[in-house]
Amino acid sequence: MASVAFLGLGVMGYPMAGHLRNKGGHDVTVYNRTTAKAEKWVAEHGGAFAKTPAEAAEGKDFVFACVGNDDDLRAVTTGPQGAFGAMKRGAIFIDNTTASAEVARELAEAAKEGGFSALDAPVSGGQAGAENGVLTVMVGGEAEAYERARPVIESYARMVGLMGPAGAGQLTKMVNQICIAGLVQGLAEGIHFGTKAGLDMEKVVEVISRGAAGSWQMENRHKTMIAGKYDFGFAVDWMRKDLRICLEEADRNGAGLPVTALVDQFYKDVQDMGGRRWDTSSLLARLAR
Repeated sequence: MASVAFLGLGVMGYPMAGHLRNKGGHDVTVYNRTTAKAEKWVAEHGGAFAKTPAEAAEGKDFVFACVGNDDDLRAVTTGPQGAFGAMKRGAIFIDNTTASAEVARELAEAAKEGGFSALDAPVSGGQAGAENGVLTVMVGGEAEAYERARPVIESYARMVGLMGPAGAGQLTKMVNQICIAGLVQGLAEGIHFGTKAGLDMEKVVEVISRGAAGSWQMENRHKTMIAGKYDFGFAVDWMRKDLRICLEEADRNGAGLPVTALVDQFYKDVQDMGGRRWDTSSLLARLAR
């Protein structure tokens, strides 16, 4: 059993912290900007809650974070009453936020100066993956810290891998989102085309999903897409945040992302349609409008 803090109890962090407590058996202290949610988590799972990130992190072996963006991450780590000011030497900070590689490297350096380690460890699998404890975790950082943290991370994951030095976890998550963006648009266009052509799309997907066109998205989202229902996972607002990070990094490293840039604008259209909280498969709604 490890002594753990978890900062951020959103739709991902809330169940992830729960798995650390219940599946991992760790002693967990949580922090959330809205204290009522932290109190609710403790009532449901036990453990304790703290009023500041620093209070949550003090004396802990591992400090996890899962917040919204780079600025939120800086606020809970290096900001006033941030966790980094209270973490003990030899501790490990694990960041599950999808953020920039730049902030990952920044926090790794700050952690080193403070005598502890930092891992950037964004996740894939969405809300369902978090709730079921089957997330994929892409980690950047030092191998020694990774090996110490991996058994704890496995409380909420089915796949954990070290991708390279600080920032490599975030860069891997960008590759993940780039691949998903084009894939979902292709699936949306395929369903849209088949519907316009008068095909029974349930039968079509049953056949083509067993061939080269098959994917997780097709298997898990085609029924809800055909039904015009878009309340089943990762929200459009979050996807646009992630794609912005991808496109900004591409500007820095010189990568060409024409499809990603185009799909990002398609998601803007979905936002303008009122679909900010629809899941990412709602690209079909844009075609069907």
